[in-house]
Amino acid sequence: MDIALDKVCDLIIRARALDVKEGMTDPASGSNPIDDGNLDSLVSSPDDATEQELRDVIGGLNDDERADLVALVYIGRGDMEPEEWGAAVRLAREREQSSSASTADWLIGIPNLGDLLDEGLSLMGRSCV
Repeated sequence: MDIALDKVCDLIIRARALDVKEGMTDPASGSNPIDDGNLDSLVSSPDDATEQELRDVIGGLNDDERADLVALVYIGRGDMEPEEWGAAVRLAREREQSSSASTADWLIGIPNLGDLLDEGLSLMGRSCV
């Protein structure tokens, strides 16, 4: 893998933080966050930078690192086996060249992205622990 393990682990944390967000459930919330049990921290809002931070990190990766990230998703969701790493990376590069969606858009659109990346790492014999 051309992407450093610490970068993947950082992306897993950021993706999981985004995955737990939900739509506005208390639009009139104006009370103290402590009184609400800090529940609003799990709600998406226009001023929430979680998704943009994830986009910035993905956008800051070089081509090889982005391809590795997508290949980890392929392996993590069972599309390919760890032994097919080279083919997974080639497929990831083809996806980036042929798709109109950016890699960040494509990755952020995947439900449970953090879990898939974690599973891909695990299947490749690596771990964030």
